[in-house]
Parts: sequence; structure tokens; C-alpha cells
Amino acid sequence: MRINHGAVADHSLALVGVAALVCLAGAWATSRFFQRMTDGEDERGAWLFLTALASGVTIWCTHFVDILGYRPGVAMELDWTLTAISLVIAVAGSAAGFLLAAGIGRFAGWPALGGAVVGLSVSSMHYVGMTAMHMPGSMSWDSELVVLSVTLGVIPAVLALQAARSGSRHAANQMCLLFAASVVLMHFTGMASMRHGSGMAGMDMGTPMNQASQYALAIAIAVMSFVTIGAGMVGYVIDGHTRAVTLERFRRLAMYDVLTGLPNRASLNDRLDEEIERARQHEGRLGLIVIDVDNFKEINDLRGHPAGDEVLRVLGARMAELTQGEDGAFIARMGGDEFVALCRLDGSRGLTGFVDDLRRVLAPSIALGAETIVPRASIGAAVFPDHADDAETLVNNADLAMYRAKSDPLHNVCLYDASLDGRTRSRRGLSADLREALDRDELFLHYQVQTAVETGEPLGYEALLRWQHPQRGLISPDEFIPLAEDTRLIVPIGAWVLRTACAEAVRWEPPYRVSVNVSAVQLIEPGLADTVRDVLAETGLPADRLELEMTETAVFTDREHALRTLEEVKAMGVGVALDDFGVGYSSLDALRSFPFDRIKIDRSFFSGSGTPQQTVELIQTVLSLGRTFGMAVLAEGIETDDQLALLSEAGCGEAQGFLFGRPTALEDILLTGQLTRAQ
Repeated sequence: MRINHGAVADHSLALVGVAALVCLAGAWATSRFFQRMTDGEDERGAWLFLTALASGVTIWCTHFVDILGYRPGVAMELDWTLTAISLVIAVAGSAAGFLLAAGIGRFAGWPALGGAVVGLSVSSMHYVGMTAMHMPGSMSWDSELVVLSVTLGVIPAVLALQAARSGSRHAANQMCLLFAASVVLMHFTGMASMRHGSGMAGMDMGTPMNQASQYALAIAIAVMSFVTIGAGMVGYVIDGHTRAVTLERFRRLAMYDVLTGLPNRASLNDRLDEEIERARQHEGRLGLIVIDVDNFKEINDLRGHPAGDEVLRVLGARMAELTQGEDGAFIARMGGDEFVALCRLDGSRGLTGFVDDLRRVLAPSIALGAETIVPRASIGAAVFPDHADDAETLVNNADLAMYRAKSDPLHNVCLYDASLDGRTRSRRGLSADLREALDRDELFLHYQVQTAVETGEPLGYEALLRWQHPQRGLISPDEFIPLAEDTRLIVPIGAWVLRTACAEAVRWEPPYRVSVNVSAVQLIEPGLADTVRDVLAETGLPADRLELEMTETAVFTDREHALRTLEEVKAMGVGVALDDFGVGYSSLDALRSFPFDRIKIDRSFFSGSGTPQQTVELIQTVLSLGRTFGMAVLAEGIETDDQLALLSEAGCGEAQGFLFGRPTALEDILLTGQLTRAQ
């Protein structure tokens, strides 16, 4: 740039290049921090601070690195007060702009408005920084170039923030380049707008900035640049590592059973498909064995669920020892007291040998405090391709054999036999009875309280279906609900449960919420949303007092139809909860795709083989997921004070379990005074 009175100002090309590199590196850090800031609500304030700091320092360092290479032809001093103020302007202005760009509500113009503020902070920092330069003679600016420089600072900044919020795969890179362009274009156009005036004649035109100022500024810029780029690299790596750890925890949660540490249903499905394909290719045979612990309900009822969990944990650990051989043995927990094993039958052990090994490791007694129990299990087996030519049929046939073994007191191991239909006849008889149960008033509801952890106050009640059979007495829901689902009787029965629960809840004082379970069959059947709408209109229960609970298996049975149904239900104001989280697939995609209001942590979280600290960390992982997706979290199966203490330490606010109240008839709850019934 040529100066009046013969003075010549130019730039060191090397330092211009350094300024550009500093700008690009700082823009990279800024874009990554802003991306983290807008990804979720966790630590949003901290990410805003780092974004503003990276942006402000980038703007400031770019300006003053270039100033180091600026040769005005006269001696130049810096006003350090104004220099510091220029840094504050850059950081504070960036903070305001990025906060606006993050958006509040649905106004689409937030990114553009935030970008404009960031662009103006770039311009403000530049001209305050230029004012800090003291040189002999007068200094003025070309007004047209000043306007152009501000425009070139604002427009790319606006485009940068709009790109950052676009959701594009390359949003961060686009923001980085546009933000760097905003800083560079504004700076060099602003430098071109500066003019030196009178008072320079006769001066030494070859003296640059004095050496002390130059060294001080160089050191300050080096430190600030190192902080910006170093913080960007370290912060990004740490955050990436944290996310990777969280995802690995979730993957473990999704593919392995929390209680026993064995693979779960999802892992079994993957492995079974692989083993069947291998058997086809090698013309081999594959054994599938279903193991069901006998009298497990009695263990829970007589000794409590912690004792039942200990039995499952010990049996799981024993069976896991059998997977160390060369026959591809694989054992998974399907849920409840049911396990499934796979064994290749082209080795030396064979099906009989593998089943004998299973019986051997299951037989020893288990110590439960001062008591011991001798576990027994019913085992059913089926062979591919002898008994089935696909995975689903193989599992079903082994399951049929297991139920036959369970009903035979002399043989607790059965191989699938298509000619035997005793279980089918029994199920048909029970199915016929269930068909008449509604008309004969044999079905009724119990309610279990859901409680605030900190205060102990009730938050709501879950309605639980019960069946009093005229000959067989009280039948377990684990027995008749699967039968109702298989025969699709669950649709009319589910509608009855919903109507009965809502009709009771509308008269409750205080007006707590009521939770009703919805099965996969109900969810995929057309008309569930209409049923809910009709029941609410008929009973007068406010929609926000009703919550529907469903498992992940239910929502994935027919994903698209389930999503449409849940959106209809949500539009009415009804809440939706994901039940038994941690037992099934526990897919991140389910939380992302479906409009759940609440996650219900399965009781097995609190009785697994891990340490108390690991349990707390698992719960905190789910709480973090809940915050990310805007979902409340309720823990089920809380039965002891120790479990409650773990829950409090993890920060979970809602709980349900025997510690707060067993499922009981509404009339009994009314007697306790927790509820009253409006007339």
C-alpha cells in the first residue's frame, strides 16, 4: 500500500501466510466447538465458552500476526489497553453471535442473526486494533473500503453459521472455511482502507515497529495461537474419546445381559444366523438348546427378587464355562429365567454330550446366605436341519420341546418331536378359558406406585393385569399374556385394561398419572390410537394423565406403523414410555426415532455382576441418553435401601418397586390414604 508523502507500506508475505494458517487453524477449532455446542444440551455453556474463546482469539491473532509483518515505513507503537480491549470485543461479540445462532424456539433466522453479530465483532475488533497502532502523522480511512470490509466480514459469517446449522454432513468444514474467509477478507480489505496523512515529511521512513513492541506482540500471539489450536485439538480428542466410551458402554448394554454378562437376544439372533449359514455351507448340523429354570417364580416369591437374580447370575456364569471349547458353543440369556445355547454337532462332543455338560454345571447347589437351593432346569433341543430349516422355526421347536420337558416330571430333557402335541392341547384349553375370562369378570387390575426418589411422594400408578381362573386359581401374567398375544386376544383385553384404568384414574385425588402397558400385537393392530381417543372421551380422563408403556420389541415389530400410531397418540397429549430398557435390544435408534417421554430402566440394572460404581455409571449413561433425547428416566424393581442409595447417587429422580409398594388392588391403596376416590 503506497503512503502519502513518499511513505511506502507493505507486508511480509511470510507473515501473511502465517496469519492465514493461524486463521484457518482457529476456524477449524471454532467450527468443531460450535458443532459440539449444538449437538445437545449437556455442558452447553462450557462449549459456548470454548467456541467464543477460539473464535475471538482466532480473529485477534490473525489481525496481529499480520500487523507484525506490516511495514508502514515509520516507527509504530501499540496502545496495549486498546489492544486488550480489541481481544475482549472479539471474544464477547463471538459469544453473543454463537449463542444467537444456536437458536431459541423455531425462528429460522437465528443462524443468520448470529452470523451477523459474529461478523460485526470481526469488524469491531479490527478497527479497535487499528486504532491501537500509534504512528507519526495523521491516519484516516477510505469510507467506501471500510463499508466493503464490514460487508465482507458479515456476509461470510452469516453463511458460516447458516451452514453450521444446516444439518449437512460437511457442515463443520463449510463453517470453518466461511468463517476463515470472513476474518481474512475483512482484515485485508480493512488494512487497504487505511491512509497515512500529513506530518510525515522528513521522518526516517525505514524504521519498523520498535523491537520491544514487536517481541512482546510476537510472544503474545504465539501463546494465544498455541492456546487456541492446542485447546481445539485436546478438547476435540477428549470429547471424541468420551463419546466413544459412551457408545461402547451402550453397545455393551445393547448386546449383553446386564445381570449375567451373557450375550442377550440381539446377540443370539446375529450368531444364530451365522451358525445356520455355516452349517448350510459345510453340510453340518447345529443344535439349539433352550434352558428354562424350574420353579423360578417360587424362588422370587419366597426369597425375594435379589435371591432370584443371584441364582440367574450363578447359573449364567456356570454355563459360560462351556463356551470355551472348539465346537462353537454359544450361550445367551433370552430374558427372565430362559437361556439358549448353540452347539455345532460336527465335533466330538455332539448334542447328547453338550446337554450332559449343561446338566452337570447346572446341578450343584447354590448358597443364598444361610440357605441353599438345588437348581433344576427344563431343557428342550432341536437340530438344524433335522427339525427346522430356518432360525425362527428352530427356536420355536426347541421351545416346544422345553415346555414338554417342563410338563414331564420324569424327563427334564426333551428333543423336539413333531408328533407330540400335549402342550398345544393345553394352550388351546387355556386359550378358550381366556376368551371367556372377560365375560366372566375373571380379569382385574392391580396398581403399583411410581415414586419420586428425593421426596418419596407418589408420581403415578402402573396398572397391571391379573387373571383369577375358576379352577387353576391366580394365573401368572407371564403365562397368560404371551398366550393372549399369540391368539390376539390381547387386543380386546388391552382395550378393557385401558378403559378400566382410565375410568378409575379419573376419580383419583390427587390426580396422579396412570400407566398402561401396550403389547406388540396391540401396537401393530390398526385402531389403537382410535381406541385411546374413544376411551379418553368416554371416561373424561385428561390425556396428560395417561401414559402408555411398551417394550422395544413392540415398537420394532412393525416400525413404520408403530411410529405413526405413537405420533397420533402423542398428538392427543398422551405420554409414551419405553419399558424394560436394558433387557432387549436397547437400540440407540429406538430412542432417536420414537417419541418416548420416559425410559424405564429394567430391574436387572441393580442386580448385575458389576460393582456398585459400575451400576451407578450404567444408570448415569441412561440418564445422559434421556437428557440427550429429552426423556425422563424411571428405575424399576427397587426393592432394597442399597438399591435406592445407588439410584440417588446416580441422580435418577423416579423409581418403582417393592420398596415403595407391591402391586395391589385399588381398594387396598385407598385404605392406605395415598389415594382418595372422588364421588
